[in-house]
Amino acid sequence: MTATTDGSTGALPPRAPSASDATAEKTATQAPTRTAVWQDTVDAARRATARATDYLLSVQDPAGWWKGDLETNVTMDAEDLLLRQFLGIQDPELTEAAARHIRGQQGADGTWATFYGGPGELSTTIEAYVALRLAGDAPDAPHMARAAAWVRAEGGIAAARVFTRIWLALFGWWKWDDLPELPPELLYFPKWFPLNIYDFGCWARQTIVPLTIVSAKRPVRPAPFALDELHTDPRRPNPPRPLAPATSWDGVFQRLDKALHLYHKVALRTLRGAAMRSAARWIIERQENDGCWGGIQPPAVYSVIALHLCGYDLDHPVLRAGLDSLDRFAVWREDGVRMIEACQSPVWDTCLATIALADAGVPADHPQLVKAAEWMLAEQIDRPGDWSVKRPQLPSGGWGFEFENDNYPDIDDTAEVVLALRRVRHPDPSRVEAAVRRAVRWNLGMQSKNGAWGAFDVDNTSPFPNRLPFCDFGEVIDPPSADVTAHVVEMLADVGRTHDPRTRRGIAWLLAEQEPDGSWFGRWGTNYLYGTGSVLPALAAAGVPASHPAVRRAVRWLERVQNDDGGWGEDQRSYQDKERWAGRGASTASQTAWALMALLAAGERDSETVRRGVRWLTATQREDGSWDEPYFTGTGFPWDFSINYHLYRQVFPLTALGRYLNGGPAGAPVES
Repeated sequence: MTATTDGSTGALPPRAPSASDATAEKTATQAPTRTAVWQDTVDAARRATARATDYLLSVQDPAGWWKGDLETNVTMDAEDLLLRQFLGIQDPELTEAAARHIRGQQGADGTWATFYGGPGELSTTIEAYVALRLAGDAPDAPHMARAAAWVRAEGGIAAARVFTRIWLALFGWWKWDDLPELPPELLYFPKWFPLNIYDFGCWARQTIVPLTIVSAKRPVRPAPFALDELHTDPRRPNPPRPLAPATSWDGVFQRLDKALHLYHKVALRTLRGAAMRSAARWIIERQENDGCWGGIQPPAVYSVIALHLCGYDLDHPVLRAGLDSLDRFAVWREDGVRMIEACQSPVWDTCLATIALADAGVPADHPQLVKAAEWMLAEQIDRPGDWSVKRPQLPSGGWGFEFENDNYPDIDDTAEVVLALRRVRHPDPSRVEAAVRRAVRWNLGMQSKNGAWGAFDVDNTSPFPNRLPFCDFGEVIDPPSADVTAHVVEMLADVGRTHDPRTRRGIAWLLAEQEPDGSWFGRWGTNYLYGTGSVLPALAAAGVPASHPAVRRAVRWLERVQNDDGGWGEDQRSYQDKERWAGRGASTASQTAWALMALLAAGERDSETVRRGVRWLTATQREDGSWDEPYFTGTGFPWDFSINYHLYRQVFPLTALGRYLNGGPAGAPVES
């Protein structure tokens, strides 16, 4: 990389315009020439990159990591209050701080949505309403009455998802007999048997095991009030519904659930007791060093409840650590509002920030990049986890997503951490090389049989878990996805494995997964913009030429969905309605950056489409170098659980601007 005369690092001189550009130019006296407009865009990009670099460096933790807030929806806050009510550990100040956050997220129609600007969602609205009742809000208050009326119009509590009705059953607001059965004996299913716990994705597995104890115990705490106003008919809160045909999968699993309800009444005490003890032991063995479970909130709250039902006192070290870990998921705002994060993302945020800064031209030996690399190196996981069930002989070497999550490293973080580490000039290069070798070996070993990669497990593709009546809360399996596979392919190309047969299988899978319109589905980011923004840089890194038909189709799609203001955006509703919403939505900083990263990888740097996208980023940047982004562009479960990663609005625009100015990704040859 070269230094420029304006003092910025790594920015290259403007490229000469082509002959076709020159013939299209107006004279300077008539209008700005294309060259002048292009140069103005480059200058604006340089200024924006410098500001964004300074901002991102300024928010690094002294320990070397970055972490933005991870915002989801108010069910996290509502369930935290319900947990405290169940355990009898309410705190008035905490309750009011949480209630202020919940009230602040309510829509004008009385509902709560699962993402910014989204439609009201029934289960979320019910849980928010109940939490506010616990906080003292009267049911006849206008905001509460609007919410209750909407809930009744949508079918009432009976139409809510299973998880919501479980929370209500804990207080007698719903009957346990009217919930799907989840026996703890499930833990004894052999690993080859359908519906064994390793058929579920790791996030579902961690949640289901403690809920088997809750389902078996069926606890009921005294309800502090009634919830008749949330039923369509309080006299018949759960009107009977006809079963699906016995010849359908839904019908089969509905009848299986009825059989399990009968089994609950006749289960052998000795077998059930042993199963619950096994489940409790399974839970405790997976508690992380900081007390959490998997670094995510849902397994933590259910694990605390399950162990407490098994006789663990709240002062027991396991539960004390678990409750303390839940407190660390709380974000306290300056105005006293308290928001609960579903999980925390320091490893992910740190590797993405490192890549962004390096691609923006920050020297590879910059002290803050070295500190980030040092922190990431210390986070590499060196012990087996649940992934070992499918790969018992594979040595560990991955990274998790959170501060503490040694049992569930993920393939995506591991690939991106390698890309980040290789951009840093660490004082001990042999240590970095050894860590990278372990990571590459682990990622290669986690390839699924179709040539692609999932997030946490290998071949986690059973068709049965999603069909269980219990599993209506979102995705419960972890099949390979285009975005994770693309990141692994990009990493393998970066370490010189482009021609490895396993890399080529990954590339072939990506090419086969392209949508007819030219885009790629995004599993962990919203949605087709994220998938396409992940795949094109990977294909370019792996040597797929910009002239390849798949690349050209993707470029044409990105050109078609660019907004009139020059940016790109995609609403979460694209997961439900691709025809109307794919690549459509208000322009956002992160999604505009993904589109630009894809187009730059496809050789479109000098196109008008890219110039307009860059101008949108530079025009919407704040004075302090950051960007605003209220929209949710991250994905937990497609449609069911959306995420606003607060650092996405910083790291991805900086990456895109850096690559626009400097070429890249970093390490790739660029013209001077």
